[in-house]
This record gives sequence, structure tokens and C-alpha cells, in this order.
Amino acid sequence: MIERPIHLEFAHRVVFTRGAFTPGNEVLGDVLSRAPGGGPHRVLALVDGGVIGGNQTLLRDISQWFSARDGELELVASPQVFPGGEACKNDWSLVPEIWSVINEHGIDRHSFVLAIGGGAFLDLVGFAAATAHRGIRLVRMPTTSLSQGDGGVGVKSGVNFFGKKNWVGSFAVPFGVVNDFAFLRSLPQRARRAGIIEAIKVALIRDREFYVDLEATAGALRALEEEALERAIRRSAELHVDHIATSGDPYELGSARPLDFGHWVAHKLEQVSAFRVGHGEAVAIGMAVDLVYSRRIGLMSGDDCERVLRLVEAVGFDTYDPDLDRREGALPVILRGLEEFREHLGGDLTITLVPEIGRKVEVNEMDRAEVLGALAELRERQAPAVAP
Repeated sequence: MIERPIHLEFAHRVVFTRGAFTPGNEVLGDVLSRAPGGGPHRVLALVDGGVIGGNQTLLRDISQWFSARDGELELVASPQVFPGGEACKNDWSLVPEIWSVINEHGIDRHSFVLAIGGGAFLDLVGFAAATAHRGIRLVRMPTTSLSQGDGGVGVKSGVNFFGKKNWVGSFAVPFGVVNDFAFLRSLPQRARRAGIIEAIKVALIRDREFYVDLEATAGALRALEEEALERAIRRSAELHVDHIATSGDPYELGSARPLDFGHWVAHKLEQVSAFRVGHGEAVAIGMAVDLVYSRRIGLMSGDDCERVLRLVEAVGFDTYDPDLDRREGALPVILRGLEEFREHLGGDLTITLVPEIGRKVEVNEMDRAEVLGALAELRERQAPAVAP
């Protein structure tokens, strides 16, 4: 046997700005200029069609911004628009369509794919870019609060297959991530709010001080005040990147996945609701289930559990949804999420729980009777809010 260690080093860059394509804004240019080799760097821009409605001049602005940098950057074609939203991850035909555009315009491993859109769109384009030529440089420009603070700053991409989230996918560190806060202004309230829950999640598992700050600004976050929302997203992004860079397992070779606290319920709830329940809303409910479960088994204090549930509700999220009651035979469908979560990670079932604010533990089994008890508690908790 011949055995050698292979060490690769990547720079994970996340920058923040407003109005990336306004004249004089050099943030994106600074990111692209970090690539080795002489110019002009060739760029293919792919845009989430759902972003256009709230940003009517976006395609023109992209083209004009690149035209002003002729000789340094080359936009190989007009920005290409593709469908976005969770539905795009369920449409495999979009992957070869993106490959076809990459091939048509001669985009190679020294070129760039610039992906502008929400988290699902970034997942789709990221997978296509990671598999074309075995990997093309990708610059992500997340346009939602959820993707700016969580998924868009990660190293994963994927599309849904066999009715399961992210069954086909890849790990690849993006060349850069540009978080343009101006995009958040055009979002509907539901989409602007979604990123707050991922901020609460990462604070719960990594940073008690950040959690306290989120509590202190809960009213401003519920009102979606710009300053509070941007501060939460910035710190959420930083903590997510810190975890990826320092956890020792950025490509998830083990069975633990702490950044997915609350996600075993969330992924299944999204699926059984036919994605009526958005990712942020599903994570809020999934966290609530795991928090109440932890209190029921004596892992978390009742005071801490109630404190977190109140914050989740205070910033505008429900902690229960009727689709949790869907059944196959005698048991709720949601329990199948445990096995699907284990299968997706491989190895033993590993669920992240929070024994106290700012600290996490991993467990390798869940008492299904206590999970059902947690669901019943949350059903009762939600009942007053939905009673006529």
C-alpha cells in the first residue's frame, strides 16, 4: 500500500456591500482580481428569475458594470436567467441546461461562474459549476437573508432527487461570496425574516453573547429593521464560516453536522408540506421540536427551553405546523426524517442538541415516544394562536 497525506488550502472569502452593480462599487472586481493570471477574467453571470421582479434594472446594471471594466473583466454573454426557488432544485433538466451554457461560452476552470439568487438557485448553479470541467470557479451573490447568513456562505451545493433534499450534490469552496444587502430591500417580509432563524440557530450552538444580542433586538428584528437585520446576518455568516473553517470537518466526512441543528425535522417538514413551509419556517419548527425534546429528557432546563421558544415566537415564527400530524400507519411521517437524516450523513444517527444556550452536544439516538411528546406539547402551545 502506498499512502500519502494530501493537503489542500482554500481561502473562503465573504464580503459585504450595498449596490454591487452601481457605478464605482469595486467590491466584486476586488474579489475577481484575486484570481491568478492576467486579465481579462472571463465571467458568465447566471441570475435567479425570481430576483428580477424586485430589481427591474438588474440585468442592465450587470452588463453596464462589466462594460465599464472592459480589458479587466469580460462578461462572455448577457446575463442568463434561470428559474429559482425550491422548484428549481426539483428540476434535473436545469443542470444540463446550465452545463450547455457553460460549454457554449467556453467557460473553463480559469473562468468564473457568477451566481446571483436565493439559496436554492445557488445550490443548483453551484452543483452545475462544481461538475463542469470537474470544477469551475464560483462566485456566489446571495439575494435572500437566509442565503446571506447561512447556505450561501457554505461549501455545499446540491439538487433534490428521489424526493429527498440535496441527494445529488457536491462540496466545493466558492472563490468568493458577495453579500449585497441592497437585495434584501426588495424581498417580501416572509423571505426577509427567514434568515433570522438561522442566526438564532448558530448562536444557540456557538455564541451565547450573540444570542443575548438577538434577544435584546427581538423587537427590531420582528419589525425587520434594516440595521438589526443586517447585523444579525453579518454575525450569522461569520459564525457559519468560522465553523466550516475550524471544525476540522468542512466536507462532512464524519456523522456530526452541528450547523443542521433542528434540520432533521425541517427537511422532512418541507418535503411533506410540498414546500409550502419555507426553509426558515421549517427550521424554526424543527428547533422547537428538538428544544422541547431536550427539556423532556432532562438535557436542557425548562427555563432555557422556554426562553428560546419565546425568542423564536417574538421574532415572528410559529413553533408548530399541522403537517407534522401527517401519518403513515400509526406513526407521524415526520419520524421518517430521522432515518433519512442518518442516511444522508452516513454512519450512525447523529443529532445535534443544545443543553444550554451557546453549547451543543451530539446524540446517537432519539427516544421516539419523547419526540411524539414534544410534538404534542407544541401542538397545544400553538393552539391558542390558531383558535377562532
